[in-house]
Amino acid sequence: MKLFLLFFLLFSLSNAQTTKDFSVIIHKPFNAGLFDITEDHDRTITAVGFANEFKRSSAPSKTYTNAFDYLESVSNKYGAQMSLIKVNNQAQILLSKTAKLNRFNKAVAVVKTPTNGYFIGGYTLDGSLLVAKLDANGNILYAKIFGTKNYDRMSNLILLSDGGVLAVGSSFTSRATTDAMFQTGLGNNDIFITRFSKEGEILWSKKYGTRFDDNSIDAVEAQDGSIIVVSTMSSQKSRDVSFMRITENGNKIWLNHFITQTQDENLVVPKKIIRLRDNNFVVSLIQYNHVQKEHIRLVKFDLYQNILADKEIATTYPSGLMDIKEFSNGMLMGVGYVKDKHNTDGLAMLLDSDLAMLKQEHYGGENFDIFYALTILHNTQVAVAGIHTDDYSQEGNMWILKLNQDATIAQIATLQGNFYDALCKTFEKEIQANRLHIKEDLTIEFTDKALYFKAGEYKLTQAQRNFLQRFSKKLLEFLYANKDYVETLSINGHTSSEWKNVSFKERYLNNEDLSMKRSFSVLRELFGTQDESRQKWLTKILQGSGLSYSHNIINSGLEDKTRSRRVTLKVILK
Repeated sequence: MKLFLLFFLLFSLSNAQTTKDFSVIIHKPFNAGLFDITEDHDRTITAVGFANEFKRSSAPSKTYTNAFDYLESVSNKYGAQMSLIKVNNQAQILLSKTAKLNRFNKAVAVVKTPTNGYFIGGYTLDGSLLVAKLDANGNILYAKIFGTKNYDRMSNLILLSDGGVLAVGSSFTSRATTDAMFQTGLGNNDIFITRFSKEGEILWSKKYGTRFDDNSIDAVEAQDGSIIVVSTMSSQKSRDVSFMRITENGNKIWLNHFITQTQDENLVVPKKIIRLRDNNFVVSLIQYNHVQKEHIRLVKFDLYQNILADKEIATTYPSGLMDIKEFSNGMLMGVGYVKDKHNTDGLAMLLDSDLAMLKQEHYGGENFDIFYALTILHNTQVAVAGIHTDDYSQEGNMWILKLNQDATIAQIATLQGNFYDALCKTFEKEIQANRLHIKEDLTIEFTDKALYFKAGEYKLTQAQRNFLQRFSKKLLEFLYANKDYVETLSINGHTSSEWKNVSFKERYLNNEDLSMKRSFSVLRELFGTQDESRQKWLTKILQGSGLSYSHNIINSGLEDKTRSRRVTLKVILK
């Protein structure tokens, strides 16, 4: 198995030490782990999970300003406790806080609110469910402990379009005939779903299932407000994977037992469902073969139960995806685990829009490592949460990793704060003079009118060449000084959308050809200004492309044709 060895120093209880790779490991006494992760509005990263800590005696309090203090007050048992970790772009821990609630077992989900706060969902050791809403500073806005008199367990918490949340879980059967929630025929474990308003009011709680064991795994909101639920059903004779669609009020629209298998057949276990940008859905499943080796299975379907794709991804070692997300370009990334006889590693897998695997990377040491969740960041990088186990250890630790879009590990930006700030400092005069603009994703856009191309032209004017000579000297000196961080310098040509008296096909192809010529003109100018040793380095990072009019500039609903005729550059970090 390919291993990505992590080199790090030991952490104190509240601080972590990292290498150049963006990998943060938080050691706690006894086992700990992270199960969900999100990006904050200030570009920091927050993850939730559990840690085992012991409650110290303290004077009782009747007023609570912090969610964790409130959670501590509702029980006096001992055990695992909910933890929240926040890190910045330099992989520094800004907040590491553990609830002193020994009754609370695990936090399973964290989602953002429009005010930069959080919804956190989980369950207690004795079988109650909990949803807490926190502000941006971690102060409690409300907390709800709910469920049945029996054993309940939450599997996920879903943010809805109205600002509320949907708690998805399972509940052991109750036979209280006076409770309208429980209907005839439900038995053993049942699907248990509760919808909250953004103010914390329970709008409805409903159970679904059969007389056998039914367990909900995940859910997602459709574009029309209905909800798709993924669950399993197990009896003595069969095991099913089921998709169910319910209304926003919880009324069942349809139920599809997608996979019905006997106990003698290979096991299939669903893990995650997402809604794609085309408003269809993808479910990640773990498929076991005849020798009980697990591998990855992905199913795409639409709102009307039509299966659009069903693909199994065979891997050399047993593998599974615990979470999956879609990039804006239609590609997907999944994270989970890969294992052999001796150890388990965290798995990151890049997939195309047809669910075919493009690349996989393994991360971990010589022991047990696993990824449970990912979130796609604003700059197309990916933050991952999971568990890391040190070599020669039996205890799991909290783990946050940042990856690039190609699944390689990201670097910590340490250049006078970070790479973006350092790049902006390099071109401070040009930015102040409104000659160029640098985005946080390290895209460089020229804003001086003299730097745009005229319609149909791609050869550089003298003004453009003069500017590019000065610009390229500063840019390439900066990139070369920090070449250990730089993966690619992409030079992208663009056009406006017009081309007179031709068909649609010719209009696109002519503009594609023109955009590539514009890209090459700038690439040639930058390349030609360097000496031979620097040119050899540039051959490893330069990448030219023509984007036709696919990224034309729109202002107030209309195309800005002048500004669309341009070339942009983008620095892509390792």
